[in-house]
Amino acid sequence: MTHTPTPVDSPDPGDAITVPSLLLSMATAHPDVEAVVSGDRRLTYAGLADCVRRAAAALIASGIEKGDPVAIWAPNSTDWIVAMLGVASAGGVLVPLNTRFQGPEAGYILERSRAKLLFSAAEFLGRDFPALLADQDLPHLQESIVFGRTWESFLARGDDPDALDEADRVATKIDADDWLDLMFTSGTTGKPKGVRSRHGTSIRSFRYYATNLGMRLGDRALLVNPLFHTFGSKAGVVAALTVGATVFPVPVFDASAAADLIAEEQITVFPGPPTIYHALLQLPEAKREELRSLRLAVTGAAAVPVELLRRMSSELGFDVVLTAYGLTETIGLVTMCRAGDPPEVVSATSGRAIPGVEVATVDPEGRPTPIGEPGEVVVRGYPVLDGYFEDPEATAEAIDSDGWFHTGDVGTLDAEGGLRITDRIKDMFIVGGFNAYPAEIEATLMEAPGVAQVAVVGVSDDRLGEVGKAFVVAKRGEVVDPDQLIAFAKERMANYKVPRSVAVVDELPVNAGGKVMKHLLRRQVSDERGHAT
Repeated sequence: MTHTPTPVDSPDPGDAITVPSLLLSMATAHPDVEAVVSGDRRLTYAGLADCVRRAAAALIASGIEKGDPVAIWAPNSTDWIVAMLGVASAGGVLVPLNTRFQGPEAGYILERSRAKLLFSAAEFLGRDFPALLADQDLPHLQESIVFGRTWESFLARGDDPDALDEADRVATKIDADDWLDLMFTSGTTGKPKGVRSRHGTSIRSFRYYATNLGMRLGDRALLVNPLFHTFGSKAGVVAALTVGATVFPVPVFDASAAADLIAEEQITVFPGPPTIYHALLQLPEAKREELRSLRLAVTGAAAVPVELLRRMSSELGFDVVLTAYGLTETIGLVTMCRAGDPPEVVSATSGRAIPGVEVATVDPEGRPTPIGEPGEVVVRGYPVLDGYFEDPEATAEAIDSDGWFHTGDVGTLDAEGGLRITDRIKDMFIVGGFNAYPAEIEATLMEAPGVAQVAVVGVSDDRLGEVGKAFVVAKRGEVVDPDQLIAFAKERMANYKVPRSVAVVDELPVNAGGKVMKHLLRRQVSDERGHAT
């Protein structure tokens, strides 16, 4: 039997400014609407609130106080969501860990954040998570709870009526300005840096996201984006809480299994990187016809060709496909297309700045670049971090004296304020003195016959310094000829942008968030050249 929390303070969902108040308002207003479904386990909003209340009580009984960091290292699951919301309701600060981490990487973040408690999986993708931490020096970590092993005994600590009452009291004392989580950047430019976000700003951003996308009460959202990322925890869970949608957490994306779940559960919302939609479009036509419940999608992390948008509509059934752009340092959202934007705008841009946010592009000296001219994307506004966690030097490098956060991304702005990300500054390569942006080249190559996916990296060249190399995945049942693809490119772009070589591969290496890991492609090129010498 579930327990509906006593509505000590149950605001309208539209007024809720903390995660516990948002959950309470939904549980009170829509107790019988499903909140989280995974396998045979189905939790209504009343049931979810009951589980979260119990988890919060257990955390408090375990010594977690307001502001204490609590880490989660596990794949997507109902328990992950309950733990996440339990930490928020107990006043703790969530520290998510990437499921692809090795022991030293996880250990670094646990020690850097001074996490007092860790929730982890027992095993994932053939790796024993507790064993990976066995040789790590973690003096701040007081206890580890393993989902599926010690999780239930941990929750039992919150069964005492006094503990539950204390959890209710603590939840009502949380404020919009209190810290919600501490996420660490991917570390592509050095050691991962910590970024904190608050309850109020997180809800503000993803209430807008959900409303702009057109999410509504009873929508059913497939959550393949990892919960350790803002695209999972915020665009997935927090956005769903703002409207009363149902979340279906999936630990590993498999196109065929996802299609089965979409058909069986009549999924309506499916956000993710372009790679997942490419995978669905590779399924047999009969399988794709079963996906017509799909209604809303948000994508990003790569160029999105108009042809992909067309196929998502005609072959997968989506009514609305929007693109968006954000970073860990901005709670995951900076710009977003608006419902009704034409496909050309959705394909060519990541949308316009969300309310309360400013976006500009600047040259290396910090001067604004003209409309249409590339420059570093800078952002200012309420979701921008106030500083990297205990790292004043990194903060000073990233945030200038006028409050602009320098993203490290290269982009252009059009006359309507539409932002187009052309690349990371570090991914740009220089061909004979000309700047070449892989995302721009990839967008053109995606228009070629038979191309399903493509990634371009810069490789060293004796004459030009660097040139492009394209890694291409062919569409199901089709063949891509490298020479023909290069000829296609020569007809459509300046010569310095044309890749000098093409490798046709079965798949591109992607991380848990669906982004292509270009450093692995560069390493592959380097290894091949090393063997050739």
